[in-house]
Amino acid sequence: KNNTRRQSIDISERKIKLPKLGRVECRVSKQIEGRILSATVIRQPSGKYFVSVCCTEVDPAPPAKTGAAVGIRMGVRNLATLSDGRQFENIRAFEKSKRKTARLQREMSRKQKDSANREKAGIKLARAYEKVSDRRNDFLHKLTTRLVREYDIICIRDESLSETAKDPMYAKYVSDAGWGTFVRQLEYKCAWYGKELIKVSRWHPSTQLCGSCGHRAPEVSAKTSLKEWVCPACGARHDRAVNAAVNILKEGLAQKAAEQKDVRPDGPEVKPAESA
Repeated sequence: KNNTRRQSIDISERKIKLPKLGRVECRVSKQIEGRILSATVIRQPSGKYFVSVCCTEVDPAPPAKTGAAVGIRMGVRNLATLSDGRQFENIRAFEKSKRKTARLQREMSRKQKDSANREKAGIKLARAYEKVSDRRNDFLHKLTTRLVREYDIICIRDESLSETAKDPMYAKYVSDAGWGTFVRQLEYKCAWYGKELIKVSRWHPSTQLCGSCGHRAPEVSAKTSLKEWVCPACGARHDRAVNAAVNILKEGLAQKAAEQKDVRPDGPEVKPAESA
C-alpha cells in the first residue's frame, strides 16, 4: 500500500494523476464526488493495482423509508431466507471453481522453487482465487444493498462463526457462502443509510417455534434434513427456513419494543413485510 496526498491527485475520464508517477491510465469504476483527501494504491497478489480515493464533503442521498421490517435466516444452500418467503441461493463461488484452483495448485507445485515459471504459475493461481472472491463480493454487495433499500428494520440471528468452525465440513460451506461478510456489510450499510439492524440471540429457538401459534417442537431442530414440518398444535404447515425467519423477525421486533417500552418512536409505523 502507498498513501498519497490530495494536492497531487487529479482524476480524468480514463487517467489518474499520482505523485511521482504522473498520469496513469486506469478504469474509473465510479464517478468521484466531493473534495479528494488522499489516495491509497494497493497491489493484489494477482499483480493488479487498485487506487482507492478518499473524499470528503460528499452527502449521498439516503434511500426512502419503506416502513417495512424483515427477518433473515442464513443458511448454506440458500444464503438468505426472508420472512416474506423470498430466498436467495448461495452462488457457491469457491465450490464451482474448486477443480480449476486444484489444477493450478498442482501445476505450481511441479515448478522449481524460486523459478520464473513458478512465479508465473503463482500469479495464475492468485488470479483464479481473485475471481472467486470478486464473484462472491459482487453478489453480497448487490444483495445487502437491495435489502437495506427495501427494509427499514432487518432482524438477523447472531451466529457464532467460531462455533461453526469446529465442524470442518460445515465451516467450509459457511466460509464459501460468506456469512461473516454478509453480516458485516449489513451492519455498515444500515449505519450509512439510517436503517436498523437487530441481532437476535443465537440461542433463540427460531427453528423449533411455530410461527402461527408459538408451539415449540424440539424434534424439528434435531432433524436437520427436514425441510417442511406440520405443527402438532395448530396443524399449520411450515417451510423450515421461512418459519425460522418469521420467528427471528418476531423476536427482533419484541427486543426493539422492550428497549423502547417507554419511548414513543418517531417516523412512520414499521410493519413486518407480508409473507408470500
